[in-house]
Amino acid sequence: MANMKERIIDLLMENGGLSDREITDTLITKGAAQQPINQICRDLESQGFIVRSKQDGRIKNFLTNNLPKSIDEPQGKKSVAENDQLLSEDFLKKHLENWLIQNGWKVQVAWGHSQGIDICAIQDNKRWVIEVKGEGSRQPMRVNYFLAILGETLQRMNDPESDYSIALPDLKQFRNLWDRLPNLAKQRTEISILFVDRSGRVTHSK
Repeated sequence: MANMKERIIDLLMENGGLSDREITDTLITKGAAQQPINQICRDLESQGFIVRSKQDGRIKNFLTNNLPKSIDEPQGKKSVAENDQLLSEDFLKKHLENWLIQNGWKVQVAWGHSQGIDICAIQDNKRWVIEVKGEGSRQPMRVNYFLAILGETLQRMNDPESDYSIALPDLKQFRNLWDRLPNLAKQRTEISILFVDRSGRVTHSK
């Protein structure tokens, strides 16, 4: 069973920007004391896994790209995250930017948690919109990332002349999820995918 830190991370992955009160009501029970959740969220912030920011008069919690592969590893044992750095969104964006520039595109990138299109590339009269997701720390999280990025891309599709793609780490799970997406959905939406591996190599598939 996932511990409370993992449950909070999973919840924030689904619903970013939740207050301690909202997390408590969801994960414990409505109206329960929120001090335990407050302390756990502060611990997660000190570990660099979340950012706590005041919005609309309340402190809200947001995930960073520095998510753990496992939490609360036994002392003396290095976590997987320490041995194998997660592929963050900004890592992918940087290598995609370089790859696009090398192929003659002019590129605008929304770094970090900036709002708007993740990558917008222009070449002559062509426009390419790319949404990006990082690795995620666990398999269920990656499934949710995959579904989320498809939804975000569909919401961007307001220009019939533009090309639209999603970009994900080159991992077997993401490739399998893409392969299982029905061909009819790919044909109707004309969404393609860009895979970025740990060396920064980009592969474009339709």
